[in-house]
Amino acid sequence: MDAQYNEVTSEALGKVPAVTFGFWIIKILATTLCETGGDAVTMSMNLGYLVGTAIFAAIFAAAVSAQIGARRFHPFLYWAVIVATTTVGTTLADFVDRSLGIGYLGGATLLAALLVASLAIWYRTMGTVAIASIKSRQAEAFYWVTIMFSQTLGTALGDWMADSTGLGYRGGALVFAAGIAITAGAYLWTNVSRTTLFWIAFVLTRPLGATVGDFLDKPLDHGGLALSRYTASDVLALLIVVLISVLPQRSGEHAA
Repeated sequence: MDAQYNEVTSEALGKVPAVTFGFWIIKILATTLCETGGDAVTMSMNLGYLVGTAIFAAIFAAAVSAQIGARRFHPFLYWAVIVATTTVGTTLADFVDRSLGIGYLGGATLLAALLVASLAIWYRTMGTVAIASIKSRQAEAFYWVTIMFSQTLGTALGDWMADSTGLGYRGGALVFAAGIAITAGAYLWTNVSRTTLFWIAFVLTRPLGATVGDFLDKPLDHGGLALSRYTASDVLALLIVVLISVLPQRSGEHAA
């Protein structure tokens, strides 16, 4: 029994990639892809936010089940789950903000509360939310639920910053890029908890990708470049595949 438990523990730990500079580059590209891809399904295909959310939720459920059930780290599977969580987060946030009519700020507040609750329950259950502590399937499940909430919150924050504050997509992207730069500075030159900084950066990369994605595909009169959502999504997906193939994808090494 102990040998079997240790085997599962080792496998689960090895399925979480090292948080490197390359990790963050791929993460930002993935969040941008999910903004253009989510809009392609809900807007360009005219399926709406509810149907789009149902489609991507099914994809997310299948992907995360495969990830948790996997016996070792598979880079493309891991990033497929990241893309799935971000895409369902995009359509879910749009549904909450727009279809339910509670607005961007209301949606962001609700989702922030859900994210905090997810982290609190994870911490209370496991004693830590550090990425290095993911040594069981239960911890991995907490990890993915928390990521989904963070991605959904990031979408709402990006929309709120771009639309409600008047900064537009470029201004919103600059604000979130500055936030990430400050977080990186805190990582390099302070003793602030690495776990806290990781989750701050993880949340901030999502609205950065959301604003960049909106800037690429929204109409010119809305401050965007009016690029094809399908073309933008294809190019971003290709870049992600290339980077996953080229950049080292090792597991189990975390500063946290």
